[in-house]
Amino acid sequence: MNISFKPVSKWAVFAAVIAAALFWLSALRNKSGFLLLDHVNLPFHEFGHIFFSPFGEFTGILGGTIMQLAIPFGIMILFVLKGETAGAAFCAFWLGENLLNISVYMADARRMILPLVGGGEHDWNILFYKVHLLRYDTVIAKIVRFVGWLIMILSLVWFVIMGLRKKEEEEGY
Repeated sequence: MNISFKPVSKWAVFAAVIAAALFWLSALRNKSGFLLLDHVNLPFHEFGHIFFSPFGEFTGILGGTIMQLAIPFGIMILFVLKGETAGAAFCAFWLGENLLNISVYMADARRMILPLVGGGEHDWNILFYKVHLLRYDTVIAKIVRFVGWLIMILSLVWFVIMGLRKKEEEEGY
């Protein structure tokens, strides 16, 4: 399958770099672990619990995180198939950002001090306990956080490369 991605203007690349830098600055300074995009992610997370609940308790609990990741991933795949460069890059960035949020939730599995929607049970406390990984909550969270940052950085790098590629194609290189 040969996908031809649409060209990216230098202004779009410039805007994306500035927006990502501002977002990352905000993320690094944020102490709560709840970032701007998480206002969008939370409803998807909560819907995931409902959607996956028919598949059992464990899957229903994990379903929040699955859906939180499936939405940006699924939309990203649609953008990739259509060759939509900016949409694919943004959704990859969004996927990485979701992992930052998930890592905060994972790291809280033993302490359980984060405020939860409706005061419900702590997903990652239950999940890690059931698979005997509760004592590794912060280690796993650090790995997930690293992967999130890596995905966000790579999505921006890919977007910039696509913008530079357009420039090279216009100049005949």
